[in-house]
Amino acid sequence: MSAVTAAVPVASPVHAGTGPARPSSSSGLALVAALLGFAVITIDVTAVNIALPDIRATLHGGMAGLQWVVDAYTLMFAALMLSAGALADRAGARRAYVIGVGLFTVASLACALAPGIGALIAARVAQGAGAAVVMPASLALIRQAYDDPRRRARAIALWTVGGSVSVAVGPVLGGVLTEAAGWRSVFLLNLPVGAVILVLLARVARSPRRPAPLDLAGQATAVLALAGLAFAVIEGGHLGWTSAPVLAAFAVAVAAGFAFHRAEKRHPAPMVPLALLRQRQVGVALAVGFAVNAAFYGVTFLLGLYYQQLRGMSGVAAGLMFVPLAAIITGTNLVSPRAAERLGRRSVIVLGQAVLALAMFALVPLGADTPLWLVLVLLVPTGLGGAFAVPALTAQLLDSVPGERAGTASGLLNSLRQTGGAMSVALFGALLAGSGGGGEGDPGFSLSGMHTGLVVAGLTLCATTALAAWLLPRD
Repeated sequence: MSAVTAAVPVASPVHAGTGPARPSSSSGLALVAALLGFAVITIDVTAVNIALPDIRATLHGGMAGLQWVVDAYTLMFAALMLSAGALADRAGARRAYVIGVGLFTVASLACALAPGIGALIAARVAQGAGAAVVMPASLALIRQAYDDPRRRARAIALWTVGGSVSVAVGPVLGGVLTEAAGWRSVFLLNLPVGAVILVLLARVARSPRRPAPLDLAGQATAVLALAGLAFAVIEGGHLGWTSAPVLAAFAVAVAAGFAFHRAEKRHPAPMVPLALLRQRQVGVALAVGFAVNAAFYGVTFLLGLYYQQLRGMSGVAAGLMFVPLAAIITGTNLVSPRAAERLGRRSVIVLGQAVLALAMFALVPLGADTPLWLVLVLLVPTGLGGAFAVPALTAQLLDSVPGERAGTASGLLNSLRQTGGAMSVALFGALLAGSGGGGEGDPGFSLSGMHTGLVVAGLTLCATTALAAWLLPRD
């Protein structure tokens, strides 16, 4: 997640105007708790990317293991995001936030203590589940704490900026901690932060609840479909695309997808209303969100390994290489809404994707001896393109659905974007391993595989750019 990878979800309107205004001290504590939670789940992603080579050296998991360390978190985050908003409404924002932060913190301890790659992956699954609850609950907590729309808007802006800053801090912090104390310290850092959040929440006013139905069948089949697809893509590059486990995983993903469609069709309150997906603007927004995140997640995954495994850079140096990119993202996010007002949202969405597509193609010539200053220059359009398109994309989606569906549409967009990131890591990792398969004894970095992944990302963005230009309405 980042300013590019984490659009602001819309909190449920149920908490609007419920009860008297909260005292400023309670509101401030709620905001700090929400900021810390969003920051810690964001830092965790970017810091872990830098720690991957050290994890591989310690746990001997091979390239497939590293892919699962990243995707186990992202897949659970993506799948559970679909119903996490309903959980926040059902349990109350504060209680849901306590559950999410508590699960994330305990899972972080399990990650730090993991004796092997399998245990680490299992703990990352639990971390992703906790993060999925933290994201919507943190915004619902802010929505509850600030009744005044202007103060609430400022609070949400601070929440968003906090995520952008965390993107810049994460890689550097991951590099420093890994170099100084090993990769386990990256996860141990979450423990004191989680404890501080829980102490703050004890002083925040209780949240109202409402009887929000849970779509358990839809949620279970969504998780199964995404997990099956990720397994097939990750292991296909290592076991072979026609191997029995890979074909079985593809079959499970397809069967679970059909079961998900049937469950949503029959459920009285589905977490993904099928009528919503049939709306042209919604479908385009979801496709664009998937492609943008696939490119951004894919590039950060590739470059984290490129810097360390191919160029021999330290974790700290590799982390510092991401700071200019994060700064560009933060600045562009602030400019994008104004550009959308002047140029129109469709123009901004199309232009942002086109720039990001060009960025993917521009990175293809990267080699082991490419000057670092040139690498940084080539990353500029990567930061500009995605950060330019995402705010306008989110606004376009929310304006195209009824107000009561805003939370559902936002959750669906975030889920598809996280899924795009997970699928890109799965595919790019398989390409990156090359013919050696990325096993324990293999260096696990194919430069030609990296180039192929970048071309795939660029072509995908070209397709969604054309789709947006053709199907989105003119402002």
